[in-house]
Amino acid sequence: MNRGVLASLRILCPPRHLTQGEALRVAELQAARLLELSGIADPPLAETIISNVPKVQVRRISPWPVSGCTDWAKGTWVIVVNGAEPEARQRFTIAHEFKHILDYPFIDVLYPANLGMSPHQRAEKACDYFAGCLLVPRPWLKRAWADGLQDTTRLARHFGVSQQAVQTRLLQTGLIDRPARCMDVGRGWRFLRVSDWDNCVTPVSSTEAATL
Repeated sequence: MNRGVLASLRILCPPRHLTQGEALRVAELQAARLLELSGIADPPLAETIISNVPKVQVRRISPWPVSGCTDWAKGTWVIVVNGAEPEARQRFTIAHEFKHILDYPFIDVLYPANLGMSPHQRAEKACDYFAGCLLVPRPWLKRAWADGLQDTTRLARHFGVSQQAVQTRLLQTGLIDRPARCMDVGRGWRFLRVSDWDNCVTPVSSTEAATL
């Protein structure tokens, strides 16, 4: 990748207040653009898609009190990852932290408090969404689903992410519907169609599923 990667991704983000929908759309556009620049077209996504970006380094430290953090040191962005965590978690953390790097020049502007979320919460949500879009791109997931790969365990292995990350992306892309709270979550658990929700005693939460 050339030295303009960060600039070519940042230009996709308008330096102004973003609605929640705009923030997520920008995150997905940036992830798609990074994939395009890398020339990678199949999962699992190699960590080098980020570690090869000029002026970006990835370091693993163990033990480490958090999953990851990012710092600017001696002219380089350093993403520090907890090397003791599962590999899938580390890959997600690297992608999450890279989005923080993309947002840095405009971080005081992009995510004003909105929808009951603080600027910090909104920034974290955008970073999680970017990581999901990069590691499990919408077109790749839909292609795998159409090819019959519809088991979360196999999908997680296919994309090199956690099962929770796969389930979140399936929900975000509309390939499955959110399960209603009133469903039995034991052996007979299944996904409900939206039309079934009205029959539930407990309302369905609108809170987004955890990304990991």
